Amino acid sequence: MTQSRQLSEKAVDFIDDDYLMKLAAVPAAEASEVRDILAKSLAKEALSVPETAVLLAATEPELVEEIFDTARTLKRNVYGNRIVIFAPLYIGNECVNDCLYCGFRRSNEQAVRRTLDTQEIRNQVVALEDKGHKRLILVFGEHPMYDADFMAESVRAVYATTSGHGEIRRVNINAAPLDHDGYRTVKAAGIGTYQIFQETYHHETYRRWHPEGTLKGDYQYRLDGLSRAMEAGLDDLGIGVLFGLYDWRFEVLGLVSHALYLQERFNVGPHTISFPRLRPAHGFDLDERYMVNDYDFKRLIAILRLAVPYTGMILTAREDAALRREVMEFGVSQIDAGSRIELGGYTEAGDAQRMEREQFTLGDVRSLDEVMRELLEDEYLPSFCTACYRLGRTGEHFMEFAIPGFIKRYCTPNAMTTLTEYLVDYATPETAAAGEAMIEKELAAMEDGKNKEELTKRLNEIKNTDKRDLYF
Repeated sequence: MTQSRQLSEKAVDFIDDDYLMKLAAVPAAEASEVRDILAKSLAKEALSVPETAVLLAATEPELVEEIFDTARTLKRNVYGNRIVIFAPLYIGNECVNDCLYCGFRRSNEQAVRRTLDTQEIRNQVVALEDKGHKRLILVFGEHPMYDADFMAESVRAVYATTSGHGEIRRVNINAAPLDHDGYRTVKAAGIGTYQIFQETYHHETYRRWHPEGTLKGDYQYRLDGLSRAMEAGLDDLGIGVLFGLYDWRFEVLGLVSHALYLQERFNVGPHTISFPRLRPAHGFDLDERYMVNDYDFKRLIAILRLAVPYTGMILTAREDAALRREVMEFGVSQIDAGSRIELGGYTEAGDAQRMEREQFTLGDVRSLDEVMRELLEDEYLPSFCTACYRLGRTGEHFMEFAIPGFIKRYCTPNAMTTLTEYLVDYATPETAAAGEAMIEKELAAMEDGKNKEELTKRLNEIKNTDKRDLYF
């Protein structure tokens, strides 16, 4: 499929560097103003970009703790204690771009290049299913061979591969922006979220890290990528920034600007926001100038949660296990687990990371079962649910359910059924015991009635029969 470079209708560069830089440098506001904004967040109203800047400028320890506490409360109110689990699957690392921070950049001659064929994709999927995964995100380099048809074929190969009770029920994509026809092609394959990270919203920084003359060097085409996706009928989209390329305060304001732009133009904001920090990569020396320390990383996660109450937030295995555990309470709703980012890594890589085969290094390489057990011990409810995608609760329809809080009626029961599947089919005895205790606690907290009776019936069916995928 030949891709055009046509922008969306009424495409506009909505990132004003000077405006955002001024906001990122505003002096600290009075505590009363900060608390007024926190109250607005607790009312589940999205914050404006200037209001987000006020929270960024709040550095007094007492106010920062109030921001953390408010983020904790808001997360519980919107998402409960659920954490959605997924895994990445790298399909191909051929790339025509030369992003200076990336191990897959075209100038890195030591990178081991590879593209999985259909059988190799199936082998990886079986390995993931045999661990208990139900949700994947496929990752592609930007290269002519990875066009929309190739992506769609890869998605269909994943869906067609099963192992025992194992199946992948939702495939998301992280890839280069497409044209309108390309998005329609991947949508027809049944994808969930399409992620495009701007990497940095600061124009000069973007040009410095993404050389001119490369496809990714076109700032406007990338910025407009999700608008074209919306016009093509995809309404489940993910945005993200690679923190460490420029001032983190500016980048937070860029993310909020993007979310508000999509909401205002299409009446649907992003489904997810990702906030990976720059990590070592093969042949790349880290520039410490804009690296985000752990304290500020916690701040930006909490502030993003407050600014965009109904957007899912993804914390990846780039971060180490201890930090992931600490920041999860501030607003994270999705994490990956048991991840390998080498091509063929789920069947071939063994325990050691090999940088020449990776895009970057991982900080958390624990198994899925280890992560599941820790979540359960910390009283989170791990979920492999995919019901909203399959029942059409996406885009505006998702907001119709989420904003009044009705989503909890579906999400908690679906988390419990998918967790029970994992416990019965894949968990170690220790994790199974922790999971059973969690499910008993969640059932005890539910109001008596038909919904609880139906859920109990389905849980027993999963435990005692071969029935699976019993969602609400």
